[in-house]
Amino acid sequence: MTFKHLSELKQLLVDKPARRLALAAAQDHNSLTSVLMAARDGFIEPILVGDREAIQKIATENNLDLTGVRVVHEPDTEMAVEIAVRMVRSNQADILMKGKVGTSSLLKGVLNKEWGLRSGALLSHFAIFEVEAYHKLIAVTDVAMNIAPNLQDKISIVNNSVACLNKLGIEMPKVAVLGAVEMVSENMQATLDAALLSKMNQRDQIRHCIIDGPLAFDNAISLESATHKGIRSDVAGDTDLLIMPDIEVGNVLYKSLVFFAHAGVAAVILGATAPIVLTSRSDSDQAKYYSIVLAAAISRQD
Repeated sequence: MTFKHLSELKQLLVDKPARRLALAAAQDHNSLTSVLMAARDGFIEPILVGDREAIQKIATENNLDLTGVRVVHEPDTEMAVEIAVRMVRSNQADILMKGKVGTSSLLKGVLNKEWGLRSGALLSHFAIFEVEAYHKLIAVTDVAMNIAPNLQDKISIVNNSVACLNKLGIEMPKVAVLGAVEMVSENMQATLDAALLSKMNQRDQIRHCIIDGPLAFDNAISLESATHKGIRSDVAGDTDLLIMPDIEVGNVLYKSLVFFAHAGVAAVILGATAPIVLTSRSDSDQAKYYSIVLAAAISRQD
């Protein structure tokens, strides 16, 4: 299965029960708007955890309908995070989303050893883009969580992302591990890691995908460029997932696609026991909406 537009992800939720989403510190206009939009479309059942009065004030000022929406009153931000996280842990909710709370505070709750959402896997950021110039949706990882991942980290990041794409119906996603060049160089750690990931995939140590690397960005996304450079690859020009060498490269690419290419985006945090919607303040309402749709599509269905 392949998708060209983010809106096509909604097809995965047709005739499926609404997923329960706990919005921590729900007194945030942009998050609240996106959550209620997804609820209106029948994809989620929201649980708003936060300051009831502030939530109601935002709803009144922006003509947002809270009829039938469950609100758990907790004005203290840290306690709101704990309540929302505990709801997901106890299967009272399927998705966790960040509202008016700092990222570090939310992740502190997620990683709490007593009542958090640890799964034993590395947490990683996964973003999927709709780029007009590319023939299908393309995913990018990791642009926000892991600063300078080593080989073991990259294995976990790949496994998280491949599992996500598999849940979206992409059975054998094509994974390009990026470097500045497409040849292995002992002086460039990113190319060594890329070559090892590719070989591990060939030996079935990393499964359910096709990995090639190192690939430079141009030959990862352009078959013409790869052919011109004499690169023989099952991935080049048809990549589903780009693996970043570090957070700087990933963050610049993410923002370049959004602000220069005007790409649509949806993003989630993977590796916890449930998907986490943790969007940037600069992300549009549409990005937040499609991030919720993505989280609903990959959340557990038990």
